[in-house]
Formats: sequence, structure tokens, C-alpha cells
Amino acid sequence: MRNATNEPETRSIQVDYLARVEGEGALHLTLQDGRVTDARLRIFEPPRFYEAFLRGRDFREVPDITARICGICPVAHQMSSCHALEQAMGVTHQIEPSVRALRNLLYCGEWIESHALHIFLLHLPDFLGYESAITMAADHAETVKRALRIKKLGNTIVSTLAGREVHPINACVGGFYRAPTPQELMALVPEIEFCLEEMCDLTLFLAATLEYPKLDQDYEFVALSPDDEYPINLGPIASSKGFRVQQQDYLNAVEEQHVPHSTALHSMIKGRGPYHIGPLARLNLNADKLHQRAADLVASVSDAVGHGLPWRNSFLSLPARALETVHALALSLEIIKAYRPPARAAVPIRPRAGVGAAATEAPRGINWHRYETDSRGLITAARIMSPTAQNQAQIEADLRKLAPQIVSLDDEKLTLACEHLIRNYDPCISCSTHFLRVHIERIAAPLDGA
Repeated sequence: MRNATNEPETRSIQVDYLARVEGEGALHLTLQDGRVTDARLRIFEPPRFYEAFLRGRDFREVPDITARICGICPVAHQMSSCHALEQAMGVTHQIEPSVRALRNLLYCGEWIESHALHIFLLHLPDFLGYESAITMAADHAETVKRALRIKKLGNTIVSTLAGREVHPINACVGGFYRAPTPQELMALVPEIEFCLEEMCDLTLFLAATLEYPKLDQDYEFVALSPDDEYPINLGPIASSKGFRVQQQDYLNAVEEQHVPHSTALHSMIKGRGPYHIGPLARLNLNADKLHQRAADLVASVSDAVGHGLPWRNSFLSLPARALETVHALALSLEIIKAYRPPARAAVPIRPRAGVGAAATEAPRGINWHRYETDSRGLITAARIMSPTAQNQAQIEADLRKLAPQIVSLDDEKLTLACEHLIRNYDPCISCSTHFLRVHIERIAAPLDGA
């Protein structure tokens, strides 16, 4: 594309502060003559040093500390650290089935509240053409009210099991400090049953009502893939393109790379490139393990969005999250109705030297922790790979694919489309509506021979 003086035109999306990532980051996208010449999701927040200041801590302190990493996914970090340290302490196989069921229930609460927040309050305004959930609520008040009720239920499940809604304190290495009574859990049943019916209806509404942009990509999807259940806490890690490793061997398949424009490391499949984690990956790799209530909706949702599984369009992350919310609600009911208190809420643990690594499925994807301990149970090394960090390279790849297709849009619409794409990955809560600004720079054509 050339301007009236036949000079090449450079369009730049320059964002100094991204509000929808966990921490401080920026986005820079440059197109010249309709081609993407630069796409950088630049994370510039100074390192938070969790991996460093965990060293020297008693292993029992770690779950409460790592739960502070994120206010949206505290359960994910807490559960990943518990699993990894149970492996290091050699007690993994001593955890009672009822304790594992409680951990799945706790995680369901986090999925419910996080997915409901993202689907209806952060992402749905993009599809319906509103600048925020507040302006959307003026025309869709009933939908927002239904969503808030579902989100509140998720928070209630977390607080019932973990002591409070944010930064939970009841989970520990070996189990829980206190197991809930059957009466405490049964009190949740009427609201779960109500919200399950609501979410089934809303899932079909989202699939049939919204127009999903086309952006099919040959993604390499990566997710936990247990043999007999939809992934939350357990199972090997699998790829849509062939690899399958145990959780402790994840670094045999992926590697982290430093890039100059980010203090967050980029994750790559060794020898291949970026990969996609999160609800779309989980669904594509594990749809046959969905709870029956969610599985019953898959055909209708696929018909409505015009494509059967596997879905290779990141914009379909929204219906994938909706199906997962149905799954989490239905699974919560199943766990509660079958619940029998464990004989012991936590197994006794004798500190020892060891190594453990484990992954769980945060709402946004694989959350991987690895720890080494000495004979006193003190942490000597820690490593954490968060979901948003793992998706960063894939987000940049998506921007490079999308931008040339929408280069004819005016500045405002181009900006909104890029925002929309980034929000597909739910890279954490935001208090900002618009965080991208487009400006056009016209640069002189190079002199002949220059």
C-alpha cells in the first residue's frame, strides 16, 4: 500500500501499558505495505523473584506463598506447588481419593469464577460491539446478572473449601488443613443446580448468537491428558502433534527462551515453535472426557459456530470456556453428592531431600512448578512456568497472522480487532477498556542505492 506520493506507509500499534496482562507490559505492532514487520508483546515488569525468595523456605510454606502470585488463579499455583512438593517428599501415592476429589472441586470453583468473569464481562463486549461490560449491561442486563450469579457461586465454592475467595489458605502439601463436612458441601447444591441450568442455556446462546471471526491456524495444542477424566490436576502432558510426556518431564518437550523485548520468557516446543494452551487446547485434546452434561452440548455448539471439533480458531476459545464452565458445574455436583470425609485431611510428611515437578490446568492453561529440597525440607531451587507466559509467543504469532487480513480497516477498528484477539487468551483481568492506540507514520521512501 502506497500513499499519494508513492511512499511506503507504515502503520503502528503502539501501547505503552497493557492492562490485560498480569503485570506491566506493552504491545508494538508495525505493518509496512500491508505486511507485518514487527509484532512484540513486550513484558517489561521487573522480575518478581518468587523463584528466588522461595529458596530457603520450608516446603510447607510454599503453597501459601505461591497462591499470592495471582489473584485470579491462586488455586492453580497452590495446587501445582502441592503436587510438585508431594512428589519431592515421596507421598504422592498416599493422598486419599476423597482428598483428590476435594482438590478437583476447589479447582472447579476457580474455573467457574474465572471463566464466567472472562466470558461475560471481559470478552463478550468485544463480540457484541460494546466498549465495556458496563455499557453492555445497559442493553443486556439480564445476561450480566446471570453471569455474576455464576461467578459468585465459583467464589463461594473456593471460599468453602479454601477459607477465602482470593489467595486461599486451607490447602497444604499432603491435603487440606481441614476437610469440609458433608453438610457444608451439600448446602451448595441448590445454587450449583440452578447455575448449571443457566450455564447450559447461556452456552447455547453464546454459540448461536455471536459471530466468530475466522482465524484458523495450524496450532500445536498442549494440555494435560489423563486417561479417564477431563484434565484438571492429574495426567501426562500431551500435544496435538505427537509428544506425550509425564508432568515431571515437561522440559524434555518444551524450552523457555529469553527475548530482548520481554522480561518474561517465551516458551517453545523444542525444534518447532510456539504452542497454544488453555481451554481450546484442553477441549480439542480431551473432548471425549467431558462430563456428560457438557458433552451433550458439543454437537449443538459445533453446529452453531459452523465447525466441528477440533477447533483451530482462537476466537472459539469463548465457547470452549463456556463448555468447560458447564463441565465444572456438573462435576462439582457429582463430587459433592459422592463426598465422604477423608480419614485424615492431610498425610503426615517427614522432610527429605527430593525433586518434584507437576502441572495443573489453570483456567488459562498449563501451570507448571518444579522444586528441589534438601534433607530438612528447605527449598533449594524453584521454577514456575505460568500459563500467560507460555502463550505469549503464540499471541505474537496470531497477531502476525491476523494483521495482514484486516489491514484495510481504519485505525480504530484495527485496534479493536487486535484487542479482541489478545483477549481470546484471557491474559488476566483488566480495569481498562481500551489499551491499544493506532497511529500512522508516513516515512520517506529510501533513496536509490541507499
